[in-house]
Amino acid sequence: MKTFLSALMLALAVLLMQSPVVADQATPTPAPAAKKSLYDRLGGVFAIAAVVDHFSDAVVRNPMVGKDSKNPALREWHTKNLDRLPGLKFMRTLWVCEVSGGPFKFSATKPGQKHLGLEAAHKDLKISPAEFDEVAAELGRSLDHLKVPTREKKEVLDAFAAHKDEVTAGHRKP
Repeated sequence: MKTFLSALMLALAVLLMQSPVVADQATPTPAPAAKKSLYDRLGGVFAIAAVVDHFSDAVVRNPMVGKDSKNPALREWHTKNLDRLPGLKFMRTLWVCEVSGGPFKFSATKPGQKHLGLEAAHKDLKISPAEFDEVAAELGRSLDHLKVPTREKKEVLDAFAAHKDEVTAGHRKP
């Protein structure tokens, strides 16, 4: 992500150097980082998609929650349903974009009780709290891999953790 941001800054600098400067025009000052949405601070949809892509592939390989999981539902999903992974990556990207304040809207294939609710989509996977925590740790590793700054990483992980009860609802006894 750092490389992407560096390339973007270089392109903007070149573009600005080629633009004529008008002395009477007031130069707008960029909004302080605190005022920008998490979506903008993450780098927008392409940077979010890169994190989701890395994260999704890592979850498949993760021994606790992926194709070798002791949880039969997770193991089955990560071995017999991988043809759905590109669509899942798309849906995860939309979800993160919306949760982080971006312009894209998530529309669940299995709607939860709330608009961004995840309980219906995860109920049959019977995800335990420990498995959820391992998925969160995998997300943290993906954010680190793509060099997401500490503040933004914490906000992403907090947004993810806010849905733990929904995602693990299928694990609890009725």
